[in-house]
Amino acid sequence: MNLDEIDRLVLRELQRDGRVSYTALAETTGLSAPAVRQRVQRLRDEGVVQIVGVTDPMALGLPVMALIGVRVESDVHTVADRISELSGVIYVVLTSGSFDMFVEVVCKEPAELLAVLNDHIKRVPGVTRAEAFTYFGIHTHRFAWPGT
Repeated sequence: MNLDEIDRLVLRELQRDGRVSYTALAETTGLSAPAVRQRVQRLRDEGVVQIVGVTDPMALGLPVMALIGVRVESDVHTVADRISELSGVIYVVLTSGSFDMFVEVVCKEPAELLAVLNDHIKRVPGVTRAEAFTYFGIHTHRFAWPGT
């Protein structure tokens, strides 16, 4: 999808505050509120933007977080589908290099992380290796992307 400067401006404002009103967006863009609503709806329909509530795992009582590197010997999509269904898994990305995918996990306590890793991920058929990189804290968490 080709984004014009108005689309980029709308996206920047939504990234800053996903609850911004169409009236406020209209003032920022110089369009009418109905025209802004149509733009936002088009961006949503095209899959360019999702408007969601972003949570803080620590505030929700999930202070144990890790990125798990996973090596696979079979179809990576099938393994990713299985891992995506596991409790605590919030993000799965396919990659290249030392690992075939990275899995982000949030848990209440270290024993829960161990269970996700040892009792679940390592037992998914096709997984040959899983290595956890435990988070000590979140340093940067951005929702604004370059070019918007």
